[in-house]
Amino acid sequence: MLTHKGTVEIKTERLLLRRFTLDDVQPMFENWANDERVTRYLTWEPHKEIEVTKCLVGIWCNDYDNPEHYCWAMELDGQPIGSISVVHFDERSDRAELGYCMGYDWWGKGIMTEAITALVDFLFAEVGCNRLEIVHLIENPASGRVAQKCGFTKEGVRREYFNKNGAFHDDVFYALLKKEWLAGKGEGK
Repeated sequence: MLTHKGTVEIKTERLLLRRFTLDDVQPMFENWANDERVTRYLTWEPHKEIEVTKCLVGIWCNDYDNPEHYCWAMELDGQPIGSISVVHFDERSDRAELGYCMGYDWWGKGIMTEAITALVDFLFAEVGCNRLEIVHLIENPASGRVAQKCGFTKEGVRREYFNKNGAFHDDVFYALLKKEWLAGKGEGK
């Protein structure tokens, strides 16, 4: 059974995972939301106008009263550089799917791996998840490498599962079980 905590502040060696505020609209728009390189493999298109970003951040901020809402701004050196969230829960199976994106300037520095590792620890230890999942388009193998670095196991490919702009794409899914996470922490199997 899940014990929802909502979007609580999480600190890592380099990052602060925190709730979004309306002050994040401009840096989010500039750092990642309007960048086609970032959104190329995501379910949403780059924001053409800052008003789109403002609306989205406003929705997230309004949802923070809900303890089942998990959406963090990834802050590095005082500025938001990306987002990480739980995009789906299955309460019956104590399962959650993670979604994330980050500005292009911060790719390849181990930052997303650091953020996901912290979120994995929180969701298993505090929320009580039994299974965590990450799904990415097959054309984005870097996301798969992040999942693997965080201990997730590739489970399969869903063929032509996702339609973006009229083109069908395969996606790859990964999972990490609580017992695997515990074993990796030296707490048994």
